[in-house]
Amino acid sequence: MSTPTSAVPVRAMLVLGTRPEAIKLAPVARAMSTGTRFDPIVVTTGQHREMLHQMLGLLCVDVRIALDVMRSRQQLSELTARLVGELGEVMRQQRPDLVVVQGDTTTALAGALAAFYEKIPVAHVEAGLRTGVIDNPFPEELNRSLIGRIARWHFAPTPRAAQHLLDEGVPPEQVFTTGNTVIDNLLWVLGEGSGTSAFRTGAKRILVTLHRRENQGDRMRGMGRALCRLAERGDVEIVLPLHKSPAVRDVLLPELEGRTGISLIEPLGYVDFAATLAECDLVLTDSGGIQEEAPSLSKPALVLRTTTERPEAVDAGAAQLIGTDPDAIVSTATALLDDPAAYRRMARAGNPFGDGQAAERVLAQLDEDFAADVPVTLASPRPYSTA
Repeated sequence: MSTPTSAVPVRAMLVLGTRPEAIKLAPVARAMSTGTRFDPIVVTTGQHREMLHQMLGLLCVDVRIALDVMRSRQQLSELTARLVGELGEVMRQQRPDLVVVQGDTTTALAGALAAFYEKIPVAHVEAGLRTGVIDNPFPEELNRSLIGRIARWHFAPTPRAAQHLLDEGVPPEQVFTTGNTVIDNLLWVLGEGSGTSAFRTGAKRILVTLHRRENQGDRMRGMGRALCRLAERGDVEIVLPLHKSPAVRDVLLPELEGRTGISLIEPLGYVDFAATLAECDLVLTDSGGIQEEAPSLSKPALVLRTTTERPEAVDAGAAQLIGTDPDAIVSTATALLDDPAAYRRMARAGNPFGDGQAAERVLAQLDEDFAADVPVTLASPRPYSTA
């Protein structure tokens, strides 16, 4: 892989398939499109096809290539195989100078793997997050670690994430602490002021997101019952945008549909979700990115999981990792709703995930490396075990 001259734009293929990837790569794509140094080639795989393209338009991101890989109730192995094959073909046609992937999705893993097979260097945005439990979250923990074996550039959102990579043997000259691009995008969207909140009353407003595979089934059913108990207080408004997954809907709809104080709504567009987050009082979530967004807006977050790859928010006091037990969910949420001092401590804890300049740092590093008088190649070799 040769390095483009200064007169030739660097062809950067940004591969994304899910809403979180779109949110976190949008600042990078926008920054690339405003200058002449990079030619961003945005490829969508269709993992979240229904909610993706309209949102990308609102985020001022132009999609160059749109794949359609999803099939009804397909297995992860089927999805991964289809993604690697189709992305490999796109890369052979487009011949990018680098491939940019984000986070820990199946699209991100397949994009990195396809790029490796085509001998194209990979930049990993939001690198280095770890729970230390290979199947929790599933399959994201393994996905992110495998991408770490492939990537040439590791853009870590926090010093802790960067240290994970160094501990795993990644060369220090390939690890960069940037902050998280989700903060860039959240501040940009709120600055545009175009979103509409889903809350409709002046009650205590609770925003809930639930979707993780490891929580589906009986755990999620129990969490639904916990939400019903919170709603019975009579002074809260719970808004839950329902994930498109049938496994989520089949569990939550019977538990929550028609309950007073609970609004089950279709997934919100990102600008409306940002406005809803900005207006809420409390977040209950098993999602990843919202653990980073909520502290930016001084919203206490209760993480409904047994592990988190984002412990910085917990360490800062902006989030609590409370697990999935219904009694724990009800008691912890009730304590925050009823104790103003405890609420203020969490709300004022601060945001450990960045200052809104992460995308600029990513581009500056890529620009520096492609401007150097040496070829940009795949990641430097390192041992497969550091034990």
